[in-house]
Amino acid sequence: MNEMKHYKFAPIELKDANRFIAQFHRHNKPVVRAKFQIGLMKGEVLIGVGVVGRPIARMLSDGKTVEVLRTCIKESYPNACSMMYARLKQISQLLGYEKVITYTLQKESQSSLKALGASIVAEVKPQDWDRIDRRRTPQKVYKEPKYRWEL
Repeated sequence: MNEMKHYKFAPIELKDANRFIAQFHRHNKPVVRAKFQIGLMKGEVLIGVGVVGRPIARMLSDGKTVEVLRTCIKESYPNACSMMYARLKQISQLLGYEKVITYTLQKESQSSLKALGASIVAEVKPQDWDRIDRRRTPQKVYKEPKYRWEL
């Protein structure tokens, strides 16, 4: 717990969060738009970012739900990912959102979400988000089975 006092959260611009995501995220690309995003600092060094937006799945976009679209933490910072999820949930609730969801690949450890007491609410089969009326560039991650979590 003592190492956590050396971390601090800071506002960050989406373009800066996306630059970080492009450099450090293992499998996801930067996001197009967001409701808010924050950075996690250790001293003066940016070690992680979190981005929250409206749910990608249109049926879940009810005005009361937000989705953690990205968390991206540099390696070798224990508990930083759990801290990021907790702060994103806290900010979302302070803004009046009633539900915070996110997705993980089924092959990932999910330890950060388990540590928060988050619950798996659905298994999501691989799917292609590209539609004739809503073009999306395919990504490898779309072919992976996922879990949807509620924080």
